Amino acid sequence: MSLPHLLLCSVAIFCVLYAPQPLLSLFAQHYQITPAKAGMLMSVTMLPLAVAPICYGLIFTNRNPLKIIKTVMLLLALCCIGFAYNGQFEWMLAIRFAEGLLLPAALTAMTGYLGRTYQHNQLKRTMSWYIGSTIAGGYLGRTLAANFSVWFNWQSFYLLNAVTLALLAWWIKPKHAQLVHSTARRPLAYLKPLKQANLLSLYGAVFCMFFCFAALLNFLPFILSNDYQISDPRLIGWVYTGYLIGACLSLFTPLLSKLSNSMWQILSGLFAVYCLTIVGMLWHHFWLFLALFTLFCACMFMIHASAAPLANQLSKAEATVTNGAYVSFYYCGGALGSYLPGLIYQRWGLVYFLLSILLVCSGGLLLVWRNHRRGLSGKTARPRESH
Repeated sequence: MSLPHLLLCSVAIFCVLYAPQPLLSLFAQHYQITPAKAGMLMSVTMLPLAVAPICYGLIFTNRNPLKIIKTVMLLLALCCIGFAYNGQFEWMLAIRFAEGLLLPAALTAMTGYLGRTYQHNQLKRTMSWYIGSTIAGGYLGRTLAANFSVWFNWQSFYLLNAVTLALLAWWIKPKHAQLVHSTARRPLAYLKPLKQANLLSLYGAVFCMFFCFAALLNFLPFILSNDYQISDPRLIGWVYTGYLIGACLSLFTPLLSKLSNSMWQILSGLFAVYCLTIVGMLWHHFWLFLALFTLFCACMFMIHASAAPLANQLSKAEATVTNGAYVSFYYCGGALGSYLPGLIYQRWGLVYFLLSILLVCSGGLLLVWRNHRRGLSGKTARPRESH
């Protein structure tokens, strides 16, 4: 499977995950529900994403990742059609939960395939491209879903994405996958290499990073409509352009290693700026909010693009297990971040909402800074051995 093909598949898959986000206020009005309940369309999808990847990482160690990706994409296409033609909110939640079970299978297979196929500097570059594709998919999913809801109807984008998923899946040739054969027989034998203090700290920081990101992105439509009086879905969709700028910046993340020999120091600096953007949003000014939102997105993407290859370098576990655990921590933060801060927002407002995510973001900064202070620099991490 060529890298461009895999990246296109990643874009289409992430469109499935994030398409409902700019439509949450529309769904809230249509079904007469609270913002937090509307946000459950994201939470119920991210909840399986928080648990399933580590399980899939164990299951997929000796299986063909391309066959998994192909099957999952076809099933996601069916889910898109079901979501578009369903008229009850409870059934929409059920379909989103099913998508949440399918998505981590594709993501774990993709990252595992990259971890098996590429090594060392090639792995850093391809992982940065992969993360860039996930960002592009998130941006296109949000923006096109919002605009299609005005140009045609929101269901039309889901039908378009279903066709795209099916065509890209048909193009996958599973026989070209690289297979591995591990000597481990029990799940604990696969998981044992993950019990490294620096790796667990990195996973914890990734949890904090995506908790904050999911919180702000999930409730952005409500913040824009309630606090900045912007209700047009098209304008809300275009605010996510800050997401696209971050995608471009994340491609240059490997160049950050030239600024410092310690990846922990680089991550500490990125987390510090990440925190400062949240602090700046406390000033109620739309254009300042928009600029800080763009910087906020860029920081998150660069942290993600730095942390993902670092996890592969630090870990001595098999690639699917390492990346499955990474995805689990990542989306565990997303599942909680897409719901809990919403309860704070709808009861106490924007200021307390921002303070709550600032507290979590500071926790991520503390975790990476502690590793930097201990001298556990990224340059000392041995590349993960091939299995």
